[in-house]
Amino acid sequence: MAEVDQQTITLTLPDGSERSYPAGTTGYDVAASIGAGLARAALAIKVDGEVRDLNRPIEEDADIAILTWDDKEGKETFWHSSAHLMAEALEELYPGVKFTIGPPIDQGFYYDIDPGEHQISSDDFSEIEDKMLELARRDVEYERRNVSKDDAVSYYKDIGNEYKLELIEGLDDGDISFYEQGNFTDLCRGPHIPSTGDIKAPKLLSVAGAYWRGDESNKQLTRIYGITFPKQKLLEEFLERRRLAKERDHRKLGKELNLFTFNAEKVGPGLPMWLPKGAQLRETLENFLKQEQLKAGYEPVVTPHIGRLDLYRTSGHYPYYKESQFPPMLFEGEDTEDEEEDGYLLKPMNCPHHTQIYDHDMHSYRDLPVRLAEFGTVYRFEQSGELGGLTRVRGFTQDDAHIFCTPDQVKGEFKNVIDLTLKVLSALSFDDFEAQISLRDPEKKDKYVGDNALWDQAEQAIREAVAEKGLEAREETGEAAFYGPKLDFMVADALGREWQLGTIQVDYNLPERFDLTYIDENDEKQRPVMIHRAPFGSLERFIGVLIEHCGGNFPTWLAPVQVQVIPVSDDFNDYAESVASKLRAEDIRVKVDEKDETVGYKIRQAETSKVPYMLVVGAREEEAGTVAVRAHGSGEQDVVPADDFVQQITAEVEDAIG
Repeated sequence: MAEVDQQTITLTLPDGSERSYPAGTTGYDVAASIGAGLARAALAIKVDGEVRDLNRPIEEDADIAILTWDDKEGKETFWHSSAHLMAEALEELYPGVKFTIGPPIDQGFYYDIDPGEHQISSDDFSEIEDKMLELARRDVEYERRNVSKDDAVSYYKDIGNEYKLELIEGLDDGDISFYEQGNFTDLCRGPHIPSTGDIKAPKLLSVAGAYWRGDESNKQLTRIYGITFPKQKLLEEFLERRRLAKERDHRKLGKELNLFTFNAEKVGPGLPMWLPKGAQLRETLENFLKQEQLKAGYEPVVTPHIGRLDLYRTSGHYPYYKESQFPPMLFEGEDTEDEEEDGYLLKPMNCPHHTQIYDHDMHSYRDLPVRLAEFGTVYRFEQSGELGGLTRVRGFTQDDAHIFCTPDQVKGEFKNVIDLTLKVLSALSFDDFEAQISLRDPEKKDKYVGDNALWDQAEQAIREAVAEKGLEAREETGEAAFYGPKLDFMVADALGREWQLGTIQVDYNLPERFDLTYIDENDEKQRPVMIHRAPFGSLERFIGVLIEHCGGNFPTWLAPVQVQVIPVSDDFNDYAESVASKLRAEDIRVKVDEKDETVGYKIRQAETSKVPYMLVVGAREEEAGTVAVRAHGSGEQDVVPADDFVQQITAEVEDAIG
């Protein structure tokens, strides 16, 4: 009987149920035992958090999950395998091409290649896609083969691929594997889907240049982006979303709506300038959050755009994050090679400054929590190739706040921040979101700072706060910051794309580094816990996402111009101004279009500018004290007393933001 027990393993499924299997059973065996449908849909298996090939034996008790297309890791495995399929197609079409790396990304995959004597452009995509389909229909398995380091080196020397040889240099013998499908072999740790036959609908998206290993001193390679699906219908849906995304591209709409501009040559790349309408949009968002913060007990602070190197040296941001920062401004005559060089740094983040504001006064436990809030502009030296409109910039403003509290207050403060974040998301119609609790890896505790007991207490406080707020949250082990666990809000926009908007982080590191204290009830010094929170995150990135989410049709309370008054001729400009004055008296943002143009032209201009309401006024309206109301996108007019419209829009704005 004891011998039988040794040959049996217990696998725990995601719902907590347990099943016994013979040692050496595979993920496919498990899927088949659950149901034929799951077996057909299975792409990979997660074993104790590690994603593996379905046919890889499981030898010990484990927590497992069968991964399908509906799972994030399932898609990643599918797209990783598709990168290999594309590489096989390229090898057949362009003999001598050299492959480097080909990872999955958020939407699809790419492969960086050295095309040698070949030139590959988007004109070649159709031929490559046809070849991918031809190879996929052969329905061959992805097969893993462990190889020695010597054999791996020998293989790539024989075919003359110096890029793979460089990658192999950094690998340990005994930890190297090849994957093969059909006539194609690639250095890869996997995992992969069972067969090429699962790939039904390939689509290549773009081609670009990319330096080997991201180093501009290396050779420039050709990067081909693509995406694949298990059904043609899914590809068609993706292409439609992609079409809509182009229409909603915030760079396109930002230009059309006169919100922001860039001047890379004179101002610098990644440094947006806000035009009047965009500045109004920003200011409205800021004022909305500022009012909510005041209600929640936050105190506004302002800190400078630069700080001494020693501030960031103490916080740990310099030199450890040196690559993402602008070069320091060193004092004249200082040796720049000296590790203790002195000077100033453009502020990469606000939190070190806020520690100094907290440390300005002595604090009793009765003073805590202390909540400091700032719309602080920071600067990061993003690589030029990674810049993209407002979503990746070099200068941006964060709605930063830092809460200094006792360990016992962490849970309550977390709940308050959750309430604030939910109000922000609701006001902007971000209704589809998921909370993610990012925890430390219990197997790698040396990667994190702080007392184990405090970590456990903070992680449990976050779990309880999320549960008590009725939020469904997934937990991601190993995703915590090195200084503490956090809660992220993963928001899906109107096109189904996921964005991380809003984060709450617990920090034991900075209070320790800056020796922050408070006096407890026993008159002894204690270390506060620091909570970082930013419902918007980067204001620039948030606005970029928001523009695409609503297609530039901002809710009335947020629109830069909420009402456009359109007189039918110059004779009614005075009446139009009188109506506008009533609206301005209620803090409604209004403009009167007095251009010498037809009414139809003025209406079309207002529609293009996506103004929520147009008020057309002429002789009848002036005589009766009314306005003809046209809502954006409606095409219908409703004649109402001017005073009634003022009350109506004022109530609409107040209801939207409470």
